[in-house]
Amino acid sequence: MTLTFAHVIEALTGRPAPGADWVITDAVVDSRKAIPGALFVALPGEKVDGHEFLADAFEHGANLELVQQDTPPEFSVLDLRQDIPQDVWQDLEPPLCLRVEDSLQALQQIARHWRQQLSLRVVGITGSVGKSTTKELTAEVLEQRFRTIKSPGNLNNEIGLPLSLLRATEAHERAVLEMGFYVPGEIAFLCEIARPQVGVVTNVSQVHLERAGSLQAIVDGKAELVESLPPAPEGVAVLNYDEPLVRSMADRTQAAIFYYGLSEQADLWASDVQGLGLEGVRFVLHYCGESVHVRVPLLGRHSVHTALRAAAVGLVEGLTWEEIVAGLQSSHTQLRLVAVHGPGGALLLDDTYNAAPPSVIAALNLLAELDGRRIAVLGDMLELGDYEERGHRMVGSRAAAVADLLVAVGERARWIADEALKSGMASEQVVTLQDSEQAIDYLKTRIGEGDIVLVKGSRGMRMDRIVSALEVAT
Repeated sequence: MTLTFAHVIEALTGRPAPGADWVITDAVVDSRKAIPGALFVALPGEKVDGHEFLADAFEHGANLELVQQDTPPEFSVLDLRQDIPQDVWQDLEPPLCLRVEDSLQALQQIARHWRQQLSLRVVGITGSVGKSTTKELTAEVLEQRFRTIKSPGNLNNEIGLPLSLLRATEAHERAVLEMGFYVPGEIAFLCEIARPQVGVVTNVSQVHLERAGSLQAIVDGKAELVESLPPAPEGVAVLNYDEPLVRSMADRTQAAIFYYGLSEQADLWASDVQGLGLEGVRFVLHYCGESVHVRVPLLGRHSVHTALRAAAVGLVEGLTWEEIVAGLQSSHTQLRLVAVHGPGGALLLDDTYNAAPPSVIAALNLLAELDGRRIAVLGDMLELGDYEERGHRMVGSRAAAVADLLVAVGERARWIADEALKSGMASEQVVTLQDSEQAIDYLKTRIGEGDIVLVKGSRGMRMDRIVSALEVAT
C-alpha cells in the first residue's frame, strides 16, 4: 500500500473516493524538489508564498497541489470546502489543485490519516543536542533487520514531520522521526500525528531558551514525547540516566523505562571509553550481564551517548548484538562534524551546522584528543536567552584549556574570548573578529601543516562560509 489520491481525499473529507487511485510519489513544500507524481503543498510564508510557484511545481512533475488561495484560471481546481458528489472522483485526472481552508493543516491531516493506515512502529527522538546524529545511527541499527524510514535532514517540525511520514509505505516496518521543540505543546502535537511507540530523549540544555522562556519549559516540552507514548509493554521511553532532568521523566509516562548512560545503574551502560581522534571512539557496552567491545566511526568521546541511544533502541526492538554492532559501525551514518583539508595542509573540523554550549564543549573535547596546533574558531551561540553570557563564558573556559589559538567571531563570542583570557590564555592567543568574512581573511595566511582548526557557531553566524572559503580540494 502506497499513498494515493484516494487516501488524500478520504483524509480531507472523511469520505472514500472510489477510482481515485493514482499514486502520490512524494510530498514537498519546495517546487524545485517536486518529482513526477508528487504532492506540492503551497504554504504562505513571511518572505516567500508557495502559491507563486504552482506552475513551477507542475512543470517539475507534481500531479497534485494543496492550495488555500484562488488559483489562475488555467489550473484545474477541486474545491474541498464544498460538498463533492461521489461520482466526481473517478473522472478526475492530474494535474489538479485541491482548494482547502489551510494548506498546512491539510498536510497535517493527510499525514495523520496516513499514519493510521500503517502498522509500522515509530521511534520519536528529541532532546536539546544530538537529535539528528542519534536519528541517523538509530536508523542504521534498525535497518539491520527492519525496512526502516527516517526523517531526512532536520525535517523535525510541524511541516517536516508530516512530509517525512508521507514517504512511508506498508513495506516499512520502522520509522525513526526527529522531533524538534520551540514552544510548549509542539512535541505533543507532533506525537498526535506520528503516534510513536518508542521515545528517545537525548538531553536537556538551555538551547532555544530565548523562545521557550525557561529551562523548566524546555524540560516540559521534551517530556511531551514520553507523555504521549502508549502504556507498557507497547510503549518504551529510552532515557539518559546521566542527566537528572531526563531521568526524572520516568515519572511522567506510562511506558516502560529503558535507561542508558555511563552509570552502572542504567539498563545499558558503557565503560572504558577511549577517544581515538579522527579514528572514532572505543568503549565497552554492558547489558544484562553481557559485555561487548565496540569501536565506532563517530568523532569524540561524547559520541558514546549517541551509540548508547541507538543500541538501546536496537535492544528494545529485539535485535541481536551482532545486528546492533553492525549498525553502529556502519559507514553511512551522517556526521555533523566532518574533517576537510585546508590551506597548507591544515585540517579543518567542520561543525558549522549549529551551536549550543554542550555541543561546542563536546567539539572542543574532540579537538583536545588530536595532535597538532589546536585552533578553535568559535562564533556566537544564538537563542540562549538569559543563559547567553554564562553559556559563552563556559565555552571560553573550556577553550582556554584546549586551544593554542582562539578566534572568536561575533559580538557574543567576545564573552568566549574574555573568559578564555581570564582562564589563563595569553592575549596573543586570542583574536576577536566581527564576522565570518573577517575570519576568512585572518585564517587564510595563518594556518598550515600540523594545524587542526575547529570551526563552530550558530547557523545565523554563517560559519559554513569559513570552511567553504578555506577548504582545499584533494
